[in-house]
Amino acid sequence: MRKFYTLLFLFSLTGIVVHGQDYSKMKGSELCSLRKSKLILDGFKSSPNSPRHTFNVLDYNLDLDIRHCYLPPYPNDYKAKNIITFKVDTTLSSIVLDASSSSLSIDSIKGAAISFTHLLNQLQINLDRTYENGEIAQVEIFYHHNNLDDNAFYSSNGYVFTDAEPIGARKWFPCYDKPSDKATLTLRAKVPTNVRLGSNGRLADSVVVADSLWYTWISRDSISTYLMVMSSRVNYNLDIVYITDPFNPLSDTLPIRFYYNPGENPAAMEQMIGPLTHFYESMFGKHPFEKNGFATVGPQFTWGGMENQTLTSLCPGCWESSLLAHEYAHQWFGDMITCATWADIWLNEGFATYVEALWTGQQFGYDDYVAELESNASYYLAYNPGWAISNPSWAISPPSNNTLFNYAITYMKGSCVLYMLRNVVGDSLFFETMYQYANDTVNFKYQSATIPDFMQKVNSVTGMNLDYFFNEWIYTPNHPQYHNTYDIISLPNNQWEVKFNIKQTQTNTGYFIMPVELKISFNEGDTTLKMMNEFNDQNYSFIFDKRPVSVEFDPENKIVLKTSSLIMASQDLNIPQSSSLKVVKNPSNGAFNIYYESNFKGNAEYSIINSQGIAVLKQVSVPVIQGLNIIPVNITDVESGIYIINLKSNGIYYSEKVIISH
Repeated sequence: MRKFYTLLFLFSLTGIVVHGQDYSKMKGSELCSLRKSKLILDGFKSSPNSPRHTFNVLDYNLDLDIRHCYLPPYPNDYKAKNIITFKVDTTLSSIVLDASSSSLSIDSIKGAAISFTHLLNQLQINLDRTYENGEIAQVEIFYHHNNLDDNAFYSSNGYVFTDAEPIGARKWFPCYDKPSDKATLTLRAKVPTNVRLGSNGRLADSVVVADSLWYTWISRDSISTYLMVMSSRVNYNLDIVYITDPFNPLSDTLPIRFYYNPGENPAAMEQMIGPLTHFYESMFGKHPFEKNGFATVGPQFTWGGMENQTLTSLCPGCWESSLLAHEYAHQWFGDMITCATWADIWLNEGFATYVEALWTGQQFGYDDYVAELESNASYYLAYNPGWAISNPSWAISPPSNNTLFNYAITYMKGSCVLYMLRNVVGDSLFFETMYQYANDTVNFKYQSATIPDFMQKVNSVTGMNLDYFFNEWIYTPNHPQYHNTYDIISLPNNQWEVKFNIKQTQTNTGYFIMPVELKISFNEGDTTLKMMNEFNDQNYSFIFDKRPVSVEFDPENKIVLKTSSLIMASQDLNIPQSSSLKVVKNPSNGAFNIYYESNFKGNAEYSIINSQGIAVLKQVSVPVIQGLNIIPVNITDVESGIYIINLKSNGIYYSEKVIISH
């Protein structure tokens, strides 16, 4: 049945054009990383799960008077009330919440609260009695936000918005600010009548009282505090796209709200959101929430996007397809299932970056999907800072945001790990695992997960023990460096033997156990062999009744995070080093020569990527002779910057940097 979408345009484009940086050449994952790696990480002291929490927040009910924040001089102060409902997990007579001492001032408390102290970013509330395990209590907190910039609550020139990852929620309302503690949310906000305000969940009502407008947003689904949001401005434009299930057209439609600034045009993204939704649903199950949306916010939001549950924040003018594909993937992986601790951020960012590549493949074909992951791997190999994707100690003492949201590690390497997992288990088991993980209502759906939780799910669905895979690729830094050798030996009776030795030479990490493939070529065709490489210096032997003419290691580059070389052991050859590839006239204006010293005659392929991992020159094939090869290159039409040349010849991989300066 044909997919059916209805587009309701509530307001047309008006006003001035917003000018900003061109983000169209950046991947969505890069824009996401740039924003998050630049966040200020202050007061980050404890893990969401360690020590075990003594209470579980069930609901936040926020009431904020922010009306004057939209009026000159656009102050940051406001008065608010927060009613917190929580369930007691162990006997207690007080609770401790996160509340920034600089941003928030506590005025009074009510409900089950009798007194409080507010020191060192913590709000301790003494309760009216001792509560036992299983009891539910409620406290009312009356507070005000101080008139300061705190990188969480923003007010300027008619914009008011929040941005809370990883620990900004405590700066605009008292809360238990850990990703594993999810709660429902009701948010009521008083604004001028010319303001549109979006938040999590559904719009329950918007009521005009005198010269003010009261918005009430209610989320039926629990949310991590860092994913709670307000996005608003004077004279916001709003379009709503309604998506109908093509297999059940009489069912309720899914509204996707597009808030955008005057002069912006999200029309292309509004057309994309329907196919994107159905593509994600086909792999991961139904869209998990009652609505969704995107909002370009104020200029203080300088990079990329933030996947707030049901309302993603975007930088001004950032209506880019890859960015929306990345952030929208988070609604399943990051919002519906949230990292339990910041040590588990791979479950958010590695997944969304990989799904972004799946969308590329859906649009342009499988080869483009592979090319995007190989580009991600090339970026990682060029800019690897040398730490693991996850360190268990980060659950207790998280690192800086530059480490936590590092583009090369968390995003690029993180996406490639899922690519390799798919290659290891096969397409059917991989997508079955992803679907079952996303639809496990007992353990994961609308809850949080750790990386070991996901590992256990993979093992359960596939029937394999893949702990080795995750331990080496997630918890171990760096990657394998293969220096392999082979020999082709003539045997009696017209038979031939191929001997192959796999050797890893890296010293900055452990040994990587992996299934590997060898491609043996003959004059009459070729065959691909698959075997398990379980230890270093492992030897293999294969007998054929026809003469092999060449051997290639990992011919489809399934172990995409590696460097490798391959030589014939029977020849007195040294392993080629990176010095075998040189760029003459470096820096240059884009016209230069590659000098490549080859020990083989045949063909080579080279490509050139930019600092974002995007290929500016894709897989150029050139013949090479044994000896010195001079390969002319002309990329004078690219922008100034640092580029990486990747060259592959006879199973050997080389990389070299070139600087383009116009």
